[in-house]
Amino acid sequence: MAEPKRLPARFYRSNAGNEPVREWLKSLDAEDRRVIGEDIKDVEFSWPIGLPLVRSLGRELWEVRSSLPRGRIARVIFCIAEEHLVLLHGFIKKTQKTPRSEIVLALKRKKEGV
Repeated sequence: MAEPKRLPARFYRSNAGNEPVREWLKSLDAEDRRVIGEDIKDVEFSWPIGLPLVRSLGRELWEVRSSLPRGRIARVIFCIAEEHLVLLHGFIKKTQKTPRSEIVLALKRKKEGV
């Protein structure tokens, strides 16, 4: 029998019913979605897990660190609530450091209720 997920992922849903991470993933090409999906799956089955795949951002936020084709980097910021990995925000990283605005957005979504 397959090993159960230790921390199943779910998408953050806004009060209006939008799921921004799901929508962002759908906007990416198939190969990028596959890489990010595999990385999220690895976190679901292996939690707790650290670098190089997951890094703490503080304030109970973590990021899944995905290396995409053509040297690009994606990040999915998540928190843990009710024994789920809640995917709060995803973006293609363009700078060395995770931009503060990306963390602020994830924190705002976390506060809105996960």
